[in-house]
Amino acid sequence: MSDGETEVLRRRGRQGLRRIMSTNVVDEMVRDEEKERALQPDKPCHKHMDSLLSSNSGWTNFRGVMNLCVILLGLANIRLVLENLLKYGILIDPFQVISLSLDLHGAPYSFPNVAVILALNVFIFATFSFETLLSKKSISESVGKVLNGINIALILLFAPAIILTYRPNPVGAFFALSIYTVTFLKLISYVLVNRWCRQMLEKEKHSRKRHRRSRIKSESHYTIPNGKLSTHLVQYPDNLNLKDLYYFLLAPTLCYELNFPRSERIRKRFLIRRIVEMVFLIQIVLGLIQQWIVPTVQNSMKPFSEMDLSRILERTMKLAIPNHFIWLIWFYWFFHSCLNVLAEVLRFGDREFYRDWWNSETLGYFWQNWNIPVHKWGSRHLYKPMLTRGYTRMQGQVAVFMLSAFFHEYLVSIPLQMFRLWAFMGMMTQVPLALVVNRVHKISPVYSNMMVWMSVIAGQPVAIMMYVHDYVVQNALQQSNSTVV
Repeated sequence: MSDGETEVLRRRGRQGLRRIMSTNVVDEMVRDEEKERALQPDKPCHKHMDSLLSSNSGWTNFRGVMNLCVILLGLANIRLVLENLLKYGILIDPFQVISLSLDLHGAPYSFPNVAVILALNVFIFATFSFETLLSKKSISESVGKVLNGINIALILLFAPAIILTYRPNPVGAFFALSIYTVTFLKLISYVLVNRWCRQMLEKEKHSRKRHRRSRIKSESHYTIPNGKLSTHLVQYPDNLNLKDLYYFLLAPTLCYELNFPRSERIRKRFLIRRIVEMVFLIQIVLGLIQQWIVPTVQNSMKPFSEMDLSRILERTMKLAIPNHFIWLIWFYWFFHSCLNVLAEVLRFGDREFYRDWWNSETLGYFWQNWNIPVHKWGSRHLYKPMLTRGYTRMQGQVAVFMLSAFFHEYLVSIPLQMFRLWAFMGMMTQVPLALVVNRVHKISPVYSNMMVWMSVIAGQPVAIMMYVHDYVVQNALQQSNSTVV
């Protein structure tokens, strides 16, 4: 370093020291002045203070404002409920949902959705058989990969083939496809984890200590969330039995393990509370859909067909509030009530089905924390394997989003029996939108959190309007063609 640069640094240090000293002197002068003013006979009541709503005030307690917002939101929704009842009357019909789910008004081949779900056991048993043969080395790893790949791929093809052939109602078809999708993801995890176990055994056989490491079932201890202890860890291939497989298929997780954390007992009071929540909240959701969503969507078909942009925007905004309200109730019903009931009955110890996604300041944080089972599967079986093979983080994230977008479209287009790619494109737009939110987050986390909420609130109504409009138009064309024929 030259003498000139050294002198410059010394001057900067002295200037900073002077600024610190001058600030301290000013503070002392202000304090002295305040003490002197307090002794004056005019009894002063003023002092240096920022306005409470100023960012410099440091005030953070806005509980009363939040209460006001809740009251205003409640009054606004009560008004909408009264307006809906006065305009349409009571439209709630619980038997209609049961009829649609079971397809009671279908063709002679009754209950096609139930039959499709029962047929899923064929694919499950085939996967179990292939894994058993692989554990006994009756077939090679390459042959096992081909057989498992074909069998699991057929899961995604069989249900759509039946649905597109027999054309059951969309509601029941959606539930059937949802079960097939969950089973598809679970069986992939089941096959991959068993393959990892076989690879580990092969490594142990070729290690120097292979004679000392004879397979002895060790009595190991591990802690589970309620503080109890469990013993005896299952070792591969002792896990290969139908009881273990069906336990995994029923458990509220998509990632397979040989030894899941287990609770010691079933908490009856906790289970009863969750069951009551399940029954009560699902009735509210179905009632709100029939009473609120269906009439709003039906009234939106004319603006969409006429491409009246102002009316389309008004209808979308009107649908956004009830749709988001229903979505929030559904989230609590499914991720808290339903999954906890399954976990409690099965004594499944891991109850982290969601995290604080409502505090999301980026879209990435939202998608990582609102659905933990799916996030764990995507991270364990897609994202991390791609990183180990040399792909970048961005490529891994885009691959996860593409898979999620595929299943969103899969679960919507096939039950409706039309392919528009609205759900796929809606999910893929999250990638560039996430980059924008990340930029905003650097400026203000509050604004980025608001953007996350707006994407959740506004995105779903637009997709609903598009699909319903296309579905109505398609059915109208089909009916007109059949009438002409």
